[in-house]
Amino acid sequence: MTRRAEWTTLVTASGLAAFGVSLVNFANGGGIDVQVGLTFLVFLIAFGTVATAVHIWAPKATPLLLPSVVAVTAIGFLEIFRLDPIRAGLQRWWLLIGAALASVVLWLLASRGTSVLRRYRNLILLVSVTLLVAPNLPSDWGFPIRGMEVNGSRLWVTIDLGFINVGFQPGELAKLGLVVFMAAYLADHQKALREAHRRVGPFRFPEPRQLIPLLLAWGASVLILVWQRDLGASLLLFAGFVLLLYAATGASGYLVSGAVLALLAGFTAYQAFDHVQRRVIGWLAPFDHFADEGYQIAQGLFALGSGSLSGAGPGLGRPDLIPNAATDFIFAAVGEELGFAASVAVIALYSLLVAVGIGIAFRSRSTFRKLLAAGLTLVFGVQVFLIVGGILRLVPLTGITLPFMSYGGSALVGNLVLVALLLRISHEEAG
Repeated sequence: MTRRAEWTTLVTASGLAAFGVSLVNFANGGGIDVQVGLTFLVFLIAFGTVATAVHIWAPKATPLLLPSVVAVTAIGFLEIFRLDPIRAGLQRWWLLIGAALASVVLWLLASRGTSVLRRYRNLILLVSVTLLVAPNLPSDWGFPIRGMEVNGSRLWVTIDLGFINVGFQPGELAKLGLVVFMAAYLADHQKALREAHRRVGPFRFPEPRQLIPLLLAWGASVLILVWQRDLGASLLLFAGFVLLLYAATGASGYLVSGAVLALLAGFTAYQAFDHVQRRVIGWLAPFDHFADEGYQIAQGLFALGSGSLSGAGPGLGRPDLIPNAATDFIFAAVGEELGFAASVAVIALYSLLVAVGIGIAFRSRSTFRKLLAAGLTLVFGVQVFLIVGGILRLVPLTGITLPFMSYGGSALVGNLVLVALLLRISHEEAG
């Protein structure tokens, strides 16, 4: 794909988001209004800014990432607007903020490259852990930065700007910092991890002493997330950690031991937390517990089933019957109103994003860039699998958001920064 084709795709996808908003308006008895024009303008400014930043500071980057990102973002925004226009307005602001931050990341890495991240890995780790701990700040003290508890989980930080309070989840950016630290550490110790190892049956493991610093950093991060009752992020971080270890060492024992530890952790969480028990019950027997634990999953399955091939049409379905449809079940809303065809298209777009990310990792000559691209892509791919798999009853629900599609400013900003890092790595390896 050429840069001209990339820009054409960006404009077309922006038009798709505006066209979807107009269809929702028509379904509700309205017409083409300011929301339609505003949506097109915001998408074009946001992704046009990122595309321009790539042209200036990473001109050799792959042109396959941004079009897929803007396409899934447009599809998700259509459903967010249909479910909650107020949230859709906020999502537009977050899209602009995320695009600006992604462009700033490309600018900051333009002169020194991603190698600067490897050099300051310990500082990045410190900042990431600080971000993870930030939601535990008191909610009622006199400082403008306060922690906030939402739905039993303490994941949010609110900043009092005087005229408005801005809330966000710092864990979304901390997740990226932890991946950077793990990639840098494994790159520095890859030779020792591969050559000094022990065998347990048919499986091969590196010497434990080589992993102690990494295990301490990872363990502390996971404990903080569990303490905050963010079990979905804990599972995501653990899966990314295990897969990155496997990518760095080629030791299949990590996959086996990781699966065993995940099952043990899941069983422990089931015994310790009521909301985990409710999610497992809803996963195993949603229709037997339709009035309680299984209601959300059952309504999601009804939505997917009623969508048929082409869907009911934007604004003509009933995804509003699904609790938290704009955040947890946006994929089910797409399946109902846009049909099986759109659901497959969404999965195909995500598959393309993962394939491009893995391709960047494979082509990287630098060990650090290879592991960083692999880590970012694997965390992204696992996140997509967990939420789509939860909606389709392949795995229990985890409560994390679908990247670029679900409502959530923090997640949108974090994922746009993730894409900026992949674009920069792609540029450096093409040079």
